[in-house]
Amino acid sequence: MAPRIILRLGFILIIYMAMVSLPLKSLAQTAEESIETLKKTAPKIYIDCFWCDQDYIRTEITFVNYVRDRKEAQIHILITTRSTGGGGKEYTLFFMGQNEFEGINDTHKFFTEQNATADEIRAALVQALKVGLMSYVAKTPIARRIKIDFKTPPPPREEKDKWNYWLFNLSLSGNFNGEKSYANRSLQTSFSANRVTEELKIQLSLSLGHIFQRFSYGSREITSSMDTYNFNGLVVKAINDHWSIGGYLRATSSTYENIQFELSPAPAIEYNVFPYSQSSRRQLRFLYRFGFNTVNYREETIYEKLKENLWLESLSVTLDLKEKWGSISTTLAGSHYFHDFKKNRLTLFSVINLRLVKGLDFFIFGGGSRIHDQLSLPKGGATF
Repeated sequence: MAPRIILRLGFILIIYMAMVSLPLKSLAQTAEESIETLKKTAPKIYIDCFWCDQDYIRTEITFVNYVRDRKEAQIHILITTRSTGGGGKEYTLFFMGQNEFEGINDTHKFFTEQNATADEIRAALVQALKVGLMSYVAKTPIARRIKIDFKTPPPPREEKDKWNYWLFNLSLSGNFNGEKSYANRSLQTSFSANRVTEELKIQLSLSLGHIFQRFSYGSREITSSMDTYNFNGLVVKAINDHWSIGGYLRATSSTYENIQFELSPAPAIEYNVFPYSQSSRRQLRFLYRFGFNTVNYREETIYEKLKENLWLESLSVTLDLKEKWGSISTTLAGSHYFHDFKKNRLTLFSVINLRLVKGLDFFIFGGGSRIHDQLSLPKGGATF
């Protein structure tokens, strides 16, 4: 009897456990299906940002659906940057509603300091994306799963910038190689000091370069040495949202260009068709410079000159656009000397990126120059 009773009890227990587990399994499946169903109703977004860490964003923001084709998105997010007065960055996020969210647009900004790390920047970007997406998520069923939290910020501390907004950079590079019949050495060093505030921008740079080459052909040896020294200074003051005035100063010495010493001061004025508030997305700038060059040549030039004092002017037009369909950056620049208008140059450079269809972009860049102002060419021919 005992074995039969044990078998019956075991059978009853198995049936009971099966009956209990079925509802639990059913509940788990229902919950899983519910989450998947809600996820399908989440907004579809397209993030228009080539430098963003897309993998990090997808990991941190899981309550939306990501698409590769901007036309399939319900929200097109265009992210742009520009420098701020303190040397940091201003990031602008343009949320543009499409399809079901057509006409629902928003803009969010955040700022980073000049010493912000890549991890700090991407974390701040994710936070700005989350805040900007809430107005769209609130219109979908998945909003029921969103939890809103508020973290009390620490009291602000007033910190004085001991560098007074100045940012310094020093670099040094070199290359040495050779063999029995060949030797090459090159050294480059540069130093820059920049100060950017809302009222004034100052950029100063100094660079030095040295290149030496030696070639041996039997008993014959050929050597070449080039030294270059450059100083560039720029001061720009904004008058209003469209106009800026400033000045350039350039000093150079170059064996390659046959220049013993050249000094080129040039006041300038710039007009931007679009206001400063739109500068991160669109710019159409006209820059005019009127300058004076005083130059001493190392060797007599093809125009039989050892020194010259020359007046010149230049005009450049730059178009920068960042839109849903892609981006365009084009600069057309021209200049001439007043003593001879035939001594001139014209330069064009463009970078175009167009989004054609899902997963396919058209990218092209190129440029060209028409140069007739090489006044420093030496009169003598090649020497060995």
